[in-house]
Amino acid sequence: MILTPLALTPDHDIPGPVLTELTALYASHRAFHALSGDFPDPDDIRPEQVAAALADELARPGAEVLLARDAGRLAGVAVTLARHPDPTDPDPWIGLLMVDAGLTRRGHGSRLASLIEDHFRATGRTAVRLAVLDGNTAALAFWTALGYQVLDHRRDLGADRPCTVLRKELPSDKPRTPRRAARVAVLDPAGAVFLLRYDNVEVGVHWAMPGGGLEADENPREGALREVREETGWTDLEPGPLLCTWEHDFTHLSVGPVRQYEHVYVAHGPRREPTGPDLAAAHAADGILTWRWWSRAELAAATEPLWPPDLALLLDTFGGDEG
Repeated sequence: MILTPLALTPDHDIPGPVLTELTALYASHRAFHALSGDFPDPDDIRPEQVAAALADELARPGAEVLLARDAGRLAGVAVTLARHPDPTDPDPWIGLLMVDAGLTRRGHGSRLASLIEDHFRATGRTAVRLAVLDGNTAALAFWTALGYQVLDHRRDLGADRPCTVLRKELPSDKPRTPRRAARVAVLDPAGAVFLLRYDNVEVGVHWAMPGGGLEADENPREGALREVREETGWTDLEPGPLLCTWEHDFTHLSVGPVRQYEHVYVAHGPRREPTGPDLAAAHAADGILTWRWWSRAELAAATEPLWPPDLALLLDTFGGDEG
């Protein structure tokens, strides 16, 4: 089985022969479409309806339509999502996996699922999620047999249908590279802390203090000072007392999967914005999306992940309560 992304024409249309194949594949699953309600008449699924459905899927950021061929024949289709709209969900999703009903019980479904998992694993993702509509007992049995575990029961975002959410860990054969790093909790006179909003291929969107990996000849305090200057442009700060050390896993764009060991220091400075001519390039290289100052109360109520997760408690324990 060969898995390839759906290639569109220069006008962003599905090529005619491929659309014909996809329509036949969709039409072979009348019972599923009767349950899902995705098409007005599950007995009369038309090419323009399939094209519109896939266009809606591809309009989502990070979505991909994958075609699975066996001996040249379209055997299956999958829709994946690199990032769920919920910012607290770090995992990619399988939105749809459908095998031609005439080719079932030949292992195509499990093979297609395995190829998708390998695709995510190769990009450093450590788990994958999907949702099964209530009433689709065959699909639930299929996914649980492949090692997916029930995570939640909720309604889907698109059509408000009751679903079972499942998740599967994707252990990597590649060992994680140990990486030394350092960060600085920069506090303003009121005790608010400056954080950067990062996006990472493995762990998703999160907020962290300025910092990063150490150079070979640096100690943690030296690396923290350099990183703060690179990511904020502030040259008048010196890392002070050690706030904590912690370790965590993520995928570095150039190193790959890493286990990072961090020293986190505290520094005090004025409340201000980052500045400097090289700031945009530095932020783009590190996946930094934006920044802001956080009060202690805002940290405690954060809806997106923080690095480290207990940052509010660490700062409270350290002292220097906000006035």
